[in-house]
Amino acid sequence: MSALLELRGVKKRFALGERELEVLHGVDLDVGRGELVAIMGPSGSGKTTLLEILGAISRPSAGSVVLDGEPIQDCDDDRLADLRAQRLGFVFQSFNLLPRMSALRNAALPLVYTGVRRAEREARARTLLERLGLGHRLEHLPAQLSGGERQRVAIARALVNEPAVLFADEPTGNLDEAAGREILDIFRELHREGRTIVAVTHSEEVAAIAGRVIRLRDGRVERDEHTAHA
Repeated sequence: MSALLELRGVKKRFALGERELEVLHGVDLDVGRGELVAIMGPSGSGKTTLLEILGAISRPSAGSVVLDGEPIQDCDDDRLADLRAQRLGFVFQSFNLLPRMSALRNAALPLVYTGVRRAEREARARTLLERLGLGHRLEHLPAQLSGGERQRVAIARALVNEPAVLFADEPTGNLDEAAGREILDIFRELHREGRTIVAVTHSEEVAAIAGRVIRLRDGRVERDEHTAHA
């Protein structure tokens, strides 16, 4: 399995008053094409910081990050924004939907930034929402949707640009048990289709569907375990 993402010696430091706090301490990590990887660890272990570096949201303080053969650690803000818009998809615990936009417009939004015409944007978003069981909710606002429905809109939005990697930050964290199971079923199906997924989670239920679980502690990879799903 060829690596789609490669991290070597990645460190991340933050200014804390007059001193620096190092959150990641020389992380080495590969993510192969088609893998479903869960990143786990206690609060403060560096999970979200690692996800932000993998997802080109944040730059490392040291080390290298390679996405599909392209070193990105020194890219400027415009190039990182292009990568996020064109190659990466994101699903967040809090959904991050725009409250005054319909489900359809929320799902189509990433395509606005890549210059896709409106008719095609809406057609692609509609196809995804219908596949995710929301064909009857296209014109509903986020406030009119359940938590599980809002997360499905967020998943459609993350997939609409056909990303190379789908990132998820606690994707079931704000959902009840039944809605959480529905979202896990969606991720399981996407993985079966060959999509590359990296999920930060506290949930053992999310980890249970992953082919690989990376456990962080104090900014270091403590364990890198292939599971029965690998």
